[in-house]
Amino acid sequence: MTVNLRAIEEYLCQLATEKVGPIIKSKSGTQSNYELKTGTRAVDIVTEIDKQLEKLIWDSLVEKYPTFKFIGEESYIKGVTKVTDSPTFIVDPIDGTTNFVHDFPFSCTSIGLTIEKEPVVGVIYNPHLDLLVSASKGNGVRVNGKPFDYKSNIAGMSPLVLDKSVVALQPGSAREGPNFKIKLKTYENLLSADGGFVHGFRNLGSSAMTLAYIAIGYLDCYWDGGCYGWDVCAGWCILNETGGRIVGANPGEWEIGVDNRSYLAVRGCNDDTGEEQREYIVNFWKCVEGNLKYE
Repeated sequence: MTVNLRAIEEYLCQLATEKVGPIIKSKSGTQSNYELKTGTRAVDIVTEIDKQLEKLIWDSLVEKYPTFKFIGEESYIKGVTKVTDSPTFIVDPIDGTTNFVHDFPFSCTSIGLTIEKEPVVGVIYNPHLDLLVSASKGNGVRVNGKPFDYKSNIAGMSPLVLDKSVVALQPGSAREGPNFKIKLKTYENLLSADGGFVHGFRNLGSSAMTLAYIAIGYLDCYWDGGCYGWDVCAGWCILNETGGRIVGANPGEWEIGVDNRSYLAVRGCNDDTGEEQREYIVNFWKCVEGNLKYE
């Protein structure tokens, strides 16, 4: 099958900016009634708007690309829904739903495409900031439709070093058990003067926005567990196109799939050999205390 990735990227950008984004912006902060998807001990929120937007996106995509598969956050069935080698749209209609409910302007739509399980198209649109970041494999990155010169951007950056970096972290929705304790201990190790001693943490409340910001150059890395393929698929493609890399959150996980459930995303750097990036990842992993495990 011959697939025009650039044309798909353009269509997804149009869908995100013209149909999905305006609804997110107009409904932000209006949803006082919502559900907890993962039970009373978690804070993973879903609203009726999430569900409506997923249907809107699915209806649009199935009309345009009827042979492609579709995985959406709101239609996902645990143990049943799987990423296959077939062209598959992986969609989060609103990434950052907690932000959306509280009218904090970091909710976005995230639409990715995988082929043979590899993210090859990514579109992230934050309508509050009117920020559109998109990419397709081999075609570079665009910000609000204009080519993004990531090489010049990276050339102006400092070397990629752990104790000189700003790290994105998110506690996630589950606030109990071994994974939560591992996260907190790792945060402590990263912050400590005797540990990673990073410059600081940032939590945008949206994995997709975080990956877009790493690709643009606002953040150095992102470490998280508990998220899903729809949280990272679009951003993964975008980050790849800027020389960034995604590995597992746990030490030694150099090769992972889009549905790994835990991730360490690192920006591109000036070292074309990849050694600077590799050393950063190894040093980061030294701060990870324990192994994150998700079903």
